[in-house]
Amino acid sequence: MKKNSVCLLFRKKDRFFSIERVFSQLIQVFAVDMNVLRWEAPYASPLKICGNLRSVRRCKADVYHITGDIHYIVLGLPRRRTLLTIHDCIFLHSSTGFKRKILKWLLLDMPVRRSRLITTISEKTRQDILANTRCPAEKIVVIPDPVDSRIQFIPAPFRAEEPVLLFIGSTPNKNLERVIRALESIPCRLDIVGKPSPEMIVLLQTTGIRHTISSGLTDEEMAARYAASDLVLFPSTFEGFGLPVIEGQKAGRPVITSNISPMKEVAGGAACLVDPYDIAAIRAGVLKVVNDADYRQRLVERGFRNAARYDPAAVAAQYLACYKELLTS
Repeated sequence: MKKNSVCLLFRKKDRFFSIERVFSQLIQVFAVDMNVLRWEAPYASPLKICGNLRSVRRCKADVYHITGDIHYIVLGLPRRRTLLTIHDCIFLHSSTGFKRKILKWLLLDMPVRRSRLITTISEKTRQDILANTRCPAEKIVVIPDPVDSRIQFIPAPFRAEEPVLLFIGSTPNKNLERVIRALESIPCRLDIVGKPSPEMIVLLQTTGIRHTISSGLTDEEMAARYAASDLVLFPSTFEGFGLPVIEGQKAGRPVITSNISPMKEVAGGAACLVDPYDIAAIRAGVLKVVNDADYRQRLVERGFRNAARYDPAAVAAQYLACYKELLTS
């Protein structure tokens, strides 16, 4: 029997790789039931939208899945066979005035209206969409991100005298400035995966915090970073999901994250939750995890159980159910 085809549509590869990492875990499962095609936008610049639209019109498939970020590409696709994944609505909170109006129309209002189905990675983002559009609630399905199968638990003694704290990301919402101030005078090494601003590098040097900085890591190198860490520090102020929380749990490392949605739900009661806006709270959370071995062990054990909910096969099955709905409707 001939398989139906699904075309996964990706943004132009740039300095961000989170969406690509998520779907690389799912494609192998999709391929069991469907022929999987892949399209990548030829242009990253927002000034090249028309060029991307001309390119996407050449794609031919039974189902089209916009994997994120380039929501506007729905303009070049057949409405009734298109699924759009919205990872977050951070642009609604980080822009104002005319710019916000343009972004809202281009990335939310118009794409939501022209897509047959919407998936999003957390209930928080679903509520953001419902609050800011006229999208019917039944049109939106929450499907979480999968945890990377390359991340594995590698036992290692916890280095309480000078732990390695893995910190992922460098955009303002990742909260690096407060983290640096919270860690001042705590013996540790901050392992940053990202590209901190010159101001953050100066702050690191001023506070004397030992640190390493890397970026552009492969999935295998990222898995190795988790294994080399003692704990994962992820007190973000805004996320669509918060995948490092699950990845840290799967790696068997205690996780510190924000006591706000969606991170606290994603953590599943298996992380140290702190107020991301309170430097003292972040510091207290780090000290508790570092100094309380029993507490650390409880976090790790609960984390293993929570991470199992995000197995790639289980997540892929939810997307396949959406594809089948598009094919039969």
